[in-house]
Amino acid sequence: MSQVMVYVTATNRDEALVLARTAVEEKLAACANILGEMTSVFGWQGKICEDQEIALILKTRSDLVPQLSARIQALHSYDCACVVALPITAGNPDFLNWIDTETI
Repeated sequence: MSQVMVYVTATNRDEALVLARTAVEEKLAACANILGEMTSVFGWQGKICEDQEIALILKTRSDLVPQLSARIQALHSYDCACVVALPITAGNPDFLNWIDTETI
């Protein structure tokens, strides 16, 4: 199996915790890292916006990305949630195997 890191942004720490706990509890991700507050600058509906957000990184299997993405979108407060998967091309084999065993 191949593993990926899924990058997600959330409005605040509470929302990030809900997304992280749900993903891990439902075994859609092996683990989640909630990073500190950051400033995001982005275009939205013809305007340049600037907001504070929290970044979340989930580790999972590539075959679970569609299911994980759908679950995050269902729980997320944004109209268009950032959920992107980045391939893991190498790493500690024991850690990569752990991702496989901790997910459905």
